[in-house]
Formats: sequence, C-alpha cells, structure tokens
Amino acid sequence: MKQLESDKITALYCRLSRDDELAGESNSIKNQKLILSKYAEDNKFQNIKFFVDDGYSGTTFTRPAFMEMMELAENGQVGTIIVKDHSRLGRNRLVVGQLLEEDFVRLNIRYIAIMDNIDSSKGLNDFLPIQDWFNEMHAKNTSQKVRAVLKNKGESGISLANNVPYGYKKDESDKTKWIVDETSAEIVKEIYSLFIQGHGTCEIARILRERKILTPSEYNASISTKSNTNTQEYQYKWCGTTVTGILDRQEYIGDTVNFKYTTRSYKDKTRVKLPKEDRKVFKNTHEPIIDEYTWNIAKQLRNNRKKPTRSGKKSIFSGLLFCNDCGKKMYFQSPVKDLKNKDHYRCSSYKHDTSLCTSHYISDEILQVIVLENIQRVISYIKSYEDLFIQEQIAKSTQDELKHISKNKKELEKAKNRVIEIDNLFMHIYEDNVSGKITDDRFRNLSFNYDKEQQELKIKIEQLSKYIENTEKKDTDITQFISNVKKYTEITELTPEILNELIEKILVHQTEKINGKKVQEIDIYYRGVGIISFPVSLEDMTMVIEKMLNKKISA
Repeated sequence: MKQLESDKITALYCRLSRDDELAGESNSIKNQKLILSKYAEDNKFQNIKFFVDDGYSGTTFTRPAFMEMMELAENGQVGTIIVKDHSRLGRNRLVVGQLLEEDFVRLNIRYIAIMDNIDSSKGLNDFLPIQDWFNEMHAKNTSQKVRAVLKNKGESGISLANNVPYGYKKDESDKTKWIVDETSAEIVKEIYSLFIQGHGTCEIARILRERKILTPSEYNASISTKSNTNTQEYQYKWCGTTVTGILDRQEYIGDTVNFKYTTRSYKDKTRVKLPKEDRKVFKNTHEPIIDEYTWNIAKQLRNNRKKPTRSGKKSIFSGLLFCNDCGKKMYFQSPVKDLKNKDHYRCSSYKHDTSLCTSHYISDEILQVIVLENIQRVISYIKSYEDLFIQEQIAKSTQDELKHISKNKKELEKAKNRVIEIDNLFMHIYEDNVSGKITDDRFRNLSFNYDKEQQELKIKIEQLSKYIENTEKKDTDITQFISNVKKYTEITELTPEILNELIEKILVHQTEKINGKKVQEIDIYYRGVGIISFPVSLEDMTMVIEKMLNKKISA
C-alpha cells in the first residue's frame, strides 16, 4: 500500500565534521537542531525526525545517520529532507549533484537548505553546481591546512597517534605526553617475556584468554569514566594480531614514531601504510616499558619466525640458525613417518634447489649438546674472569676500527653539507631558468642529476648514521650481555628464552673430511659481543692473564 504524503517523515539532517568544530558554535549540532526545529515548526512540517552525524566529513557519504535516512527514503518513507545549509548535505560535488538531480527526483523528495535559500519544490538554481564546487574546495583547503598542522606537529616530536598505546596513559598535566600505566604495562612486559621464551603470538593470546586478561579495548573501557560496561560483558577476546601489534610497536622502548599512515585523498579517508623510510622516529620521548635489548630480540624473532613442522614440533633454535655459505635459514625437519631419522636441520636453499648450496646437515640433538656446552663454558669464564672478558671485548675495537669510525663521521658530515649545498644549487638553477640564463632542457637535466645525487646521499647518510650508532653503543652491549649471563648460574638444559637472550645467530658449516675424519664447524655469535674465544685450560688462562698484564706495564 502506497504511503500517504502526510505520513512521510520530514528528515532534519545535521552533520558536523571534526574540522567544522573549529568554526565555533555556529556549526554545532545543538545550533543546527535549533534552526531546523524552528523552521519545521514555522512552516508546519509534520512527522519530523532528526538524523545526526557528529564527527563525519562531508567528503564521505558512508555516514551512519545519512545512510539510515537514505534507506528510509528508498523505502518511500521520507517526503522532505531539510538541512541548515547546503554544505551539511556533503562536500563532494559529484555525489551531491547526483542526489539533487537524480536520486531526490526519483524518490520524489523535497530538499531544503535553509541558509542558502534552496528549495527543490521551487526549482534548483543554475549556479548551484558552482556552489557545490566551492563547498568541495573548502573541504580540500581545510584538508590541506589540517595536513600542514599535523606535519608540523609530527616533525616537532609530538605523537600523532589518536589513541595511546596499551601500557601507557596520557599525563593529566600535559595531554601530549605519555606516562606508564602500571597495570597494563605489566601485561605488555609479560607478552614480550612469553614471546622470547618461545611462545607464538596465537599461543600467547590463548594464555591471556584463559587467564581472563582484559584486551586493550576492554581495559580502556573499564577505566573510562564515560563507560558503564559491566564486567560480565567482557569476553577477553585476545587474538594473535593484537599480540603482534604490541610486539611491533617501537613506542614501548620510549620512542615516538610519526607518519606511519596517511589517507589516499581528502575525499577518500582509507588509511594507507607508509614505508619505513618516510616515518620519523624521535628517541627517548617517554618512559620505556621494554628495554631496547629485549625489543630487538623480539624483532629478530618476528623476522625469522617459522611455522611448526607437520609433526607439530617447534625448534628451540627458531630464528637463530643460518647456513654459513649462502646465509639462508636452516630448515628444521621432524620426520613423521621415518621415526628412525632424527630431528635435524638442512640449508633451506639446498632444500629448494640442490644446485644452490650443500645440505649443511646437522642433527638437533648434536647441535643442542654443542651449544649447551659452549654456553656453560661462557658462563663459567665470565663468572671467574669478568674483567678479563671485558678487556678482551674492548680490545676488539682496534686502532684501525677507531680510525674507520672517525673517517665515517667525516664522510657523514660531508654528505649532510652536500645535501644542503644541492638545495641551494637547485634554487640557483631555478632562478637562472626563470630569468632565461639556462634553457628548459638544461634545467631538467641538472635538476634530475641533482635530485638523483641527493637521494643517494640520503641513503648514505642513513647507513653511516646506523653504523656509527651501532659501533658507539658497543660498551652498552657488553654490559647488557654480562648482566644476562649472570642471570644463569648453572644451565643443564637449553630453552628458547636462554638462547634468545644470549645468542644472536649460529652459523653451520658444511661437514668436511680432515685426516679421514668428519669435522663440522659451528660459529656461535653472542648478542652484542660476537664469537667468544676463551682459554681451554688453566695453563692457557694463566698465559693470557700474563700477556694482558705485560701489555699494561709496557703501556
């Protein structure tokens, strides 16, 4: 049955974007409602209903209230749509034009924009498309201004994140600063600890679900003064992606990371992830929850993570084992059918194509024995001769290395100065081109070459900066390593936690025959200190100490 015109809804539509809030009270939802109510009352409109989109841009039309209103309109339930001004309907000239000229006509809807004196029952003004264009340009200009403000804010080191990471809360005295939230920070620390112990992200999520730990969103709701959520409604729905997000956040080591995402355009608000080179990192802007050493271990494990074998077994060396010759990961195999064949590792290159490398086969059992013995000797050595160990590690920084660092610092300074110089040169050639001193072709060639050189210099600057930073923090790495070693007084069995804390990587050599015997070398690189060589007997130890003392006396 066709609905009578008098029974149809008079839709009073209000919209306010975040940018419009800056315009003050004139565009507020409250003010829009007052104007619309008075107009509807004065003009005897019946069956009125408000549709409100608060905080939605006019460039998008996937607004909840707008879509609800249009769904009712498509069902023939809306007779009139009234807005305060035409821009409240939207700021996309193509979509607004289609609504006015096609959709509202097809649905027999009267459209009124009070402040712009628009009433479709009296016909639409020929200049209305121009007004729609101006409304869209307003959205574009506003978007550009907002982007400029955010760019300046982001480059000053203030976080651009809308939500504070789980584990932190905003400082009441300064909302731009983060302070540690002790309750949730303990969960963050536990997640990192479980991950380093060898638990996968999905397994960690299951552990947190079983312990009924609130998810980040549930925790925020529980501490929010605005929330009336009952504890019985919490579902503790931790998942692997939530845990992964926590493990990937550099903010937990005290850094602010800006420009992670952008939007496609002022019309399309879809978030796009930016490449790492476009991001800006500001070090030590707030108190860390996780130390950088632990975060780097987790990062390495994330990069080298492998799925369990078909038998369901996981290697405790996951992410640590590499082929010495091709540098690829060692592939863990745990036979399901051939039970006589032991758990073992082979070069992943060889597994995929035997012509690329050799097998580098080693059994898991033998590898565990070798590594356990080596770690036990390292612990014993550092426990007895800590000062000697430190001296040996510092001695690795030879005079040549120090000269190399000094040379790199000079190159870095030179590269930075050249980047500034190229900027000035570009300005000069631009002025020469405008004044006619050089041709357009010459200008294009010069600008292309300068731009290419500048990009290469920026890559070089980044590489040199990383090398210098890594080299200069060697003392910190040694101290951290010794601290980690001291945690273990006696190790009788290897665990993923022990391996991930102490070892950076293990290189497996191909088995060779020497004097008729099979020999296979294993290089164990410890975190921050590399390969550790130590005396194998008391006599050797005494000889090394005497050498160190003689060096001191002669110096």
